[in-house]
Parts: sequence; structure tokens; C-alpha cells
Amino acid sequence: MDGFVLSLASALWFGILTSISPCPLTTNIAAVSFISRNIGSPAKSMAAGIVYTLGRVLTYVVIGAILVSSLTAAPWLSRILQKYMGKLIGPIMIIVGMFLLEMLSFKNRGRNLDSRSQERIKSKGIFGAFALGSLFALTFCPVSAALFFGSVIPLAVSEQSRLLIPAIYGVGTGLPVIIVAFGIAVSAKLVATMFKRMSQFEYWARTATGAVFIILGIYLSIERIFLR
Repeated sequence: MDGFVLSLASALWFGILTSISPCPLTTNIAAVSFISRNIGSPAKSMAAGIVYTLGRVLTYVVIGAILVSSLTAAPWLSRILQKYMGKLIGPIMIIVGMFLLEMLSFKNRGRNLDSRSQERIKSKGIFGAFALGSLFALTFCPVSAALFFGSVIPLAVSEQSRLLIPAIYGVGTGLPVIIVAFGIAVSAKLVATMFKRMSQFEYWARTATGAVFIILGIYLSIERIFLR
């Protein structure tokens, strides 16, 4: 039980770390600001942030459920995972850590929504926020891809959690969005201050997490691959 709680806490932290990384943070703030412009009411701005988060959660749950079910459904694949997952976790952590420290990267070729789609979503108000959350969750940046596919999915597989762990990760990606939505409801100046503070915190949190991942990954690789 303690191990499962730790996995849930890790998924939540990975989600928060994803959301405050430069690419997702900028996208999330732009999305909530875009929706809030035509809402007007502070309460509805907060609601837009929550609904946007729910859209992200749904996408991660669907992707997580498909991947975890696929990886565990085939008996031969399950046996391979049980046999080699312990040995693979170290190298996986090293690779994820290298992405977090920006030692590795890849080009994001995702395209922005065209103006017609933007107007259609904007006209839907709060319901448009749900659609934006679902769509933007599919746009993986290097850090978010490394954390989701390299950390959250292996956690979900090891814990046999198709829904809960991906959902907790999705909630983590939305917490800063809800905070920003609150800032938009209160003051635009407050949003600028929060953005600066989040950017500063993101650098140190990402660097520390990346370093821990690499150190633990090296230790686990030595202990489980070379000493067994």
C-alpha cells in the first residue's frame, strides 16, 4: 500500500513538473487566457481552468489505459516485462533524467490550431476549455514526453493501474493552470508575477529531479544489471 501511495505521489509530482516546464506552461497560460477573454466572470474563469484540467486528465487516462492494457494483456509481453522491467528501469531513469537536464531533446513538430478552430472553441466558452485541454494534452514536448512515457507509464504498468496513476498525473498537469486561472480572475499583474515565480521554480525543480533520476538510474543499472 505504501508503495502504491508513493507511486501516486510520484505521478502527481511528474504532472506538476510537466505543467511548469516552459513549453506546457506557456501553452496552458495561453489557453486559459484565450478562453477567459470571452467569459468575463471571475468564477467562470476559475471554472474554465478546472474544466481545462479535466480535459487533460481525460486524454492522459485514455492514452494510459490503452498503453497499460496493451502492455499487460499479452501473456508473452507480460512475462518479458516481469523478467526485464527491473533491469530496464535504471536506463529508463537515466534517459528521462537527461531529457530533464536538456542533455537530450527532440523537435516538436506539433502545429497550432488554425484561426477557424480557435474561434469555434472560443465560442463554446467553458466547454471549449475542455476541448482545448484534451487537444493540448496530445502535444508532447520533450520533458512531458519523457515524464509521461518514461516514468508514468512504467509506474502504471508496475502497479497495474490503468486509470488512477495517469489520472493523478493529469491532475498534476492542471494544478498550475487552476492557479493561473485564479490569477486571471483577480489581476493580470498577478499572473505575470506567478509566471515569473513558476519559471524560476521550474528550473530548480527540473534540475534537481533530473539529477536524482540520473543518480538513481546509474545505481539501479549497476545493482540490477552488472551485479546480478
